[in-house]
Amino acid sequence: MSNKILKNLPPKVRIVEVGPRDGLQNEKTIISLVDKFNFIKNLNAAGLHEIEANSFVRADKIPQMKDSVELYELLKNDPSFSGTRLISLVPNMKGMEAALNAGVQDIAVFTSTSNTFNQKNINATIDESLVRIEEVMKVAASNKIRTRGYISTVFGCPYEGKTSLQELNRVAHKLQDLGVYEISLGDTIGIANPKQVTEVIEYLSKDFTLDFFSMHFHDTRGMAVANILASLEMGMTSFDSSAGGLGGCPYAIGASGNVATEDLYFLFSSMGIETGIDIKKLAVATSLILSKLNRESPSKYLKAYLSSGH
Repeated sequence: MSNKILKNLPPKVRIVEVGPRDGLQNEKTIISLVDKFNFIKNLNAAGLHEIEANSFVRADKIPQMKDSVELYELLKNDPSFSGTRLISLVPNMKGMEAALNAGVQDIAVFTSTSNTFNQKNINATIDESLVRIEEVMKVAASNKIRTRGYISTVFGCPYEGKTSLQELNRVAHKLQDLGVYEISLGDTIGIANPKQVTEVIEYLSKDFTLDFFSMHFHDTRGMAVANILASLEMGMTSFDSSAGGLGGCPYAIGASGNVATEDLYFLFSSMGIETGIDIKKLAVATSLILSKLNRESPSKYLKAYLSSGH
């Protein structure tokens, strides 16, 4: 029997680094403005040139993001970020106004496939969130700001269980109609398996080109790398990840961190797929932020890399 697995590997992949926002938002240790800036600067130096840097949210809801305006001021005035896409999460019009005042060029908006999750997360149904997103995106478009879309709970919801492919399709079409340049498909609670991933991508491929999507996996059950491999086999080439596997979700109890950027680096580079990442510089960036958080990384590859004397 011939082996058909891994016959169609791309020469390179695109990695969107979400550590500074999605990674840090759930950490109880508040990171200083200077340390956040240095973290992002180090990630950029490591070859990560699409970085979710911050979010314009209420400080009482997500204290870690309270200095997003000041952080963006530092970032936009640093010439080393020329050519780097710095993405700011914007939940509503108030957040959009703050982003506009800060001079943001790229934003992200989010909804989900679960009404219950959406209510817990942003106190709105899916359709209500889409109305908010439309308002935000009108302002973004008139100011030539690019918008990335997130859809959460694509593979399952902590409250509703299995979610609907039909609802995913509907929401994705709505975001496309509103003008997002890309949709990140979120496995918010890390419940996906490779068979399900294959089914979701196959379903969406009937209506969309695959380069319209990025895959966003959490590693709650240790399946993120397997799911990324399944995505790769289906033709996906864009992936979200977080340095050191930082992250979780404040509205999904038990959801551990995003898949580690270091684990993706090893997965892809070991198969001859280019990532653009300098692993030595990435390890420095991750080690520094972990020291500020006083915690270890769940990334097996990062642990192996550091213990080997690099």
